[in-house]
Amino acid sequence: KEFECDGKLQWPELIGVPTKLAKEIIEKQNSLISNVHILLNGSPVTMDFRCNRVRLFDDILGSVVQIPRVA
Repeated sequence: KEFECDGKLQWPELIGVPTKLAKEIIEKQNSLISNVHILLNGSPVTMDFRCNRVRLFDDILGSVVQIPRVA
């Protein structure tokens, strides 16, 4: 793998969780994550990779719909 990041890297258990709560959980479980973006599912994103970033994709009701992972 080209990138090696420390700490927890994905959170499949957060599917269906409100995104604001998911953001708090991610930041608590991996203190190296300093950049959590909340985006509507299907939003365009850049393809660069950062060990300190997680993107939370939510639906119009504000629930996580994709597995949050370091990206």
